[in-house]
Amino acid sequence: MLHILNQRLNRMMPLITPTSIVIGVLLGGLLSPYSYLSPWLFAFLTFAGSISLGFKDFLNVLKKPLPMIVCLSILHLVMPLIALGAGHLAFSGDSYTITGLILGAVIPTGVSSFVWVSIYRGNIAMTLSIILIDTLLSPFIVPGVLSVLVGADVHLDVFPMMKSLFWMIVAPSLLGMLLNEWTKGKVAPVWGPRFNPLSKLCMAAVVMINGSVVAPYLTSFSWKLLGLAAAIIALFSTGYAICFFCARALGWNEADQVALIFNGGMRNISAGAVLAVSYFPAPVALPVILGMVFQQVLASFVGLLLDRRSRAASPFPKDKHLHAS
Repeated sequence: MLHILNQRLNRMMPLITPTSIVIGVLLGGLLSPYSYLSPWLFAFLTFAGSISLGFKDFLNVLKKPLPMIVCLSILHLVMPLIALGAGHLAFSGDSYTITGLILGAVIPTGVSSFVWVSIYRGNIAMTLSIILIDTLLSPFIVPGVLSVLVGADVHLDVFPMMKSLFWMIVAPSLLGMLLNEWTKGKVAPVWGPRFNPLSKLCMAAVVMINGSVVAPYLTSFSWKLLGLAAAIIALFSTGYAICFFCARALGWNEADQVALIFNGGMRNISAGAVLAVSYFPAPVALPVILGMVFQQVLASFVGLLLDRRSRAASPFPKDKHLHAS
């Protein structure tokens, strides 16, 4: 039953986040008092996604560090700088919106990228390695990059932010990996199917709660809101495009290309929303919340493009069930 439920939720992933945002906005007054639950729910999400990770992934990274270096450079150097430039170009003088764009670009890669890489037959080992390393570095990278790029314009609580990232991402990840090592990998096939649908429901709850916090900024239409949505779509699309052309330029095979495209294009956007709501004024959270709306939809669209490219390059038709796996 849980396996069937998870399959259905996988098909609905592009709709889960936007629907949760709408529910959060409509029930803003009822859900916003529960914002303190977001870090705990997200910690469970991270733990559930980490039980399939093992410390041997560190060895894979050390043997072939180039994919990790390329992906981390795109995630935490190239895209934040592009977000900074786009923010000053489109929203000059609005330090909160610019900070939100940079925060949405600098947060670590998303655990959900593993799902998309799996569906489109990407390099799983490379994906797990990137997620693992990026997760462990996030308490230092995210506050550090924000301090350099926007520290003079917006007050940053760096150490509380690092502490929050540690307890939301690093600690549950280490716990999940230790459990994986202790059971010799047996925990993932047993508990993974149980955790997967619950994780997606927890993600929906996190999105609803965070959406409720910025509800006042989403309920009234404005040209700025429309422009911000367009900027988010353009920024995320640029990330996917950079990853694609970079992997092609390096001559990587199709599996490695798929891994870089989703790991470099997607973000742990729920963690970014929790950080934005917890440590910044509400306007900073708005670009991140909009990123939550569009991320899974864009990932689905990119997946369709990759599938078409793969079908065009192969003389043999691929199984239709891949989209629902």
